[in-house]
Amino acid sequence: MEATFWLLDAPDSMLRQSHRNPDDTGLGTFEGSGQPRIEKQPIAAYADDAFASEARTRANSTFVAHVRRSSGTALTEENTRPFAGSFRTGGTEHPCIFAHNGVIGDVPALEDHLGQDMDRVHGDTDSERWAALICREIDASGDATRGITAAAEWMATHLPVISANFILATDDELYALRYPGTHELHLLTRDQPASPLAHRSELGTRIESAHLATTGSVVIASEPLDDEDWQEIAPGELVHVSPQLEVTRTRILPSRGPAGHPHHAAPASAPGRSRAPQPPAPESTDAHEKESMS
Repeated sequence: MEATFWLLDAPDSMLRQSHRNPDDTGLGTFEGSGQPRIEKQPIAAYADDAFASEARTRANSTFVAHVRRSSGTALTEENTRPFAGSFRTGGTEHPCIFAHNGVIGDVPALEDHLGQDMDRVHGDTDSERWAALICREIDASGDATRGITAAAEWMATHLPVISANFILATDDELYALRYPGTHELHLLTRDQPASPLAHRSELGTRIESAHLATTGSVVIASEPLDDEDWQEIAPGELVHVSPQLEVTRTRILPSRGPAGHPHHAAPASAPGRSRAPQPPAPESTDAHEKESMS
C-alpha cells in the first residue's frame, strides 16, 4: 500500500503528531530479501523534508512509522525508533522491526535479566531492551506467541510499567500488544474493500488511496487515523496478523499490573544507565511515542 495515505493525509496523522512529539522520527519497511530497511533520525518530521518525501512515495506490504518525544534518553540515531532485530522460530531466522510506545521502568533490572543478550542492544532506551527480551524469549520457546507471552509476563511481574505497547513486524506477519491501559492501541481491518479509500474527517481532511480499492489491509495505530470502523485493542491483548491478513486476538495479561508493581510507578535508574524519565499524568499522551503500522 502507499504510505502517503496513512502518514500525511489522515486526521491526526503521523506528520501532524510530530508537531506534538518533536524529538525523533523513523520509517521501516522490508527489502525484497526480507531484511529490514530502517530510515530514522532524531529530528521532528514536520521540520524534515526527507521524511515528508519518503512518506509520500514509499509503498510496501509492511510499513512501520514512529514519531516520538524522548522520555530522557539522548537524541541519537541508536535511540531512535523503530529498531531492527531478529528472532528464530522453527529453525528459521526472522528479521523484524520493533516499535514501542511508552515507558518501562527499572532498566537495570531488565538489563540484568537480559544478561549476555544485552549484545542485541545498541542504544540507551528501555524500548530496545524490551525488544531484546521479546526476541530472546521467542528464540527460547521457538514460537512467537509463546515467546511474547513469556516476555510480557516477566515484564509485568518484575518491572514498573507506564506502557509497554509495541508493534513487532516481520515481512509478512505482525504482532501488537497493549499493556496496560495507559495508552490506547487501535486496529482497523479492511479485508474486502469495495472501492478506493476516500474519507473525510470532521476537520475536513481528505484521505485517498486508490491502491486499497482492491487490496486488503490491516492497520494498527496508537489512535484512529480516519473515520472508519477502528476497534480498540483491550489492555493485555495480543494481536497477531497472519500473512493472509487473518487477525487473532488473545488476552495474555490482565488489564493492570500485579500488586507491588503499579503500572504508573516511576522508573528507577542507576549510575551509568539511561536517565530515568518522569512519568506524565495518566490522562496525557503527548509525552509518549506515537506509532502506526500497516
